[in-house]
Amino acid sequence: MSGVHLGFIGYGTIATLALEALARHRSAPLESVICLARPEGVGRATSLFENCPGLAREFRIVTDISTMIAARPLVVAEAAGHEAVRLNAVPLLEAGIDILITSTGALADKQLRADIAAAEAQSRAKLSLCSGAVGALDVLAAAKLSGLEEVTYTSRKPPRAWMGTPAETRIDLKNLTSEACFYEGTADVAATDFPLNANVAATVALVGAGFERTKVRLVADPNVDRNIHEIHVKAACADFDIRIAGRAAADNPKTSLTTAYALAADLAARFS
Repeated sequence: MSGVHLGFIGYGTIATLALEALARHRSAPLESVICLARPEGVGRATSLFENCPGLAREFRIVTDISTMIAARPLVVAEAAGHEAVRLNAVPLLEAGIDILITSTGALADKQLRADIAAAEAQSRAKLSLCSGAVGALDVLAAAKLSGLEEVTYTSRKPPRAWMGTPAETRIDLKNLTSEACFYEGTADVAATDFPLNANVAATVALVGAGFERTKVRLVADPNVDRNIHEIHVKAACADFDIRIAGRAAADNPKTSLTTAYALAADLAARFS
């Protein structure tokens, strides 16, 4: 097939906003967008494409990864959660297809990281991390080369953003009157125990000091109305702090809107 083909895994808030933004900022449509959907999600995937008609000449929905691979997209973007990365990253890479992921917390699994590295070495395809809800990671990558002494990531969100997570069993989210830190530990545990909230912790760890050396603090704060990401770094070349106060998606307080636009920007750069 000729032209540029984009693969996409996911059809929720991040996918919708990312593809709409990509459609608005492209001067010409892609040849096709192929979306991998669960059978029960085909209707939602169809609605997603209806919201960005100028993005591609053809929209296709597939329900298995082998059909996605057969379409030979230039890159596959993931916005569907840890399980989507676990199930699909290695098959795509083994087939020589790059994948760009937002659910970076899936890589807290050492075996999955090893399997991905082996697939990359075999095919020369690459898994890339979307910066997601936090930016300025280039300075962290630079500092890593000089030697990192300390990296601490703090996620501060309103109590409602932690509903439905293990935080509910650790603090009284509904009656909180002041900030409460309910997790303090390493990035691997944070990313595993809080898969919908701590992908940024994983991204910071992967770019910087690694999962076991990256300290993470998860905080519920009734006095904030944003999803606030704070990175504190001490390194041989510099000490610095990064703070981003992201607006949450209207239909999902766990998700920062920045994630969708970061994904769109990554894809726009690839297709420029």
